[in-house]
Amino acid sequence: MTGWMFVAAVLIALAVFLLVSDFVRTWCRYREVRVITCPENLQPAAVHVDAAKAAKMMAVTGEEDLHLRSCSRWPEMAGCAQDCLTQITGSQEGCSLKARVTQWYEGKSCVVCRYPIEKIVWRERPAALRTPRGTSLEWKEVLPQNIPAVFATHEPLCWRCHVVESFRREHRELVVERVHITEPHPTMQPSTSVY
Repeated sequence: MTGWMFVAAVLIALAVFLLVSDFVRTWCRYREVRVITCPENLQPAAVHVDAAKAAKMMAVTGEEDLHLRSCSRWPEMAGCAQDCLTQITGSQEGCSLKARVTQWYEGKSCVVCRYPIEKIVWRERPAALRTPRGTSLEWKEVLPQNIPAVFATHEPLCWRCHVVESFRREHRELVVERVHITEPHPTMQPSTSVY
């Protein structure tokens, strides 16, 4: 192989790397579900951006060309102007559902054990919720478009307490409730004696 062929091979490999890296970066950025405010009715809606198409356009032209792949308001409102895409491009996290939920948990403590909610690890031990009825709930059971209402009515619950509460609810026959009776501690009256 001559020197010129080696240089050409390196340049081609570099160009392919740049195209692939732009594709992967853009696809990873837009692959998650987003929660936006629909411009038509000002209600929350869950949307999926067509991440593959956006990544392909970014790799080929260098510009993001965003389109919705799905929306919780479709098929009734299919064919809308997709003006909500400006919210996704205009926010730092792009209206990411996980970012919104993580931000909601920041600085909060578990309603049961009162320990601060740890950093959320979505695949291993995601944080949970306590419903107004007192039952526990995982985030995967909540429709994304209902997130703002859930933030207003539910309380934060850590993963450990969620597991305990779920076990208690699903296997009542295996749970023994032990009530801890706290007795008042005797208090000593101040003495007027001098020692």
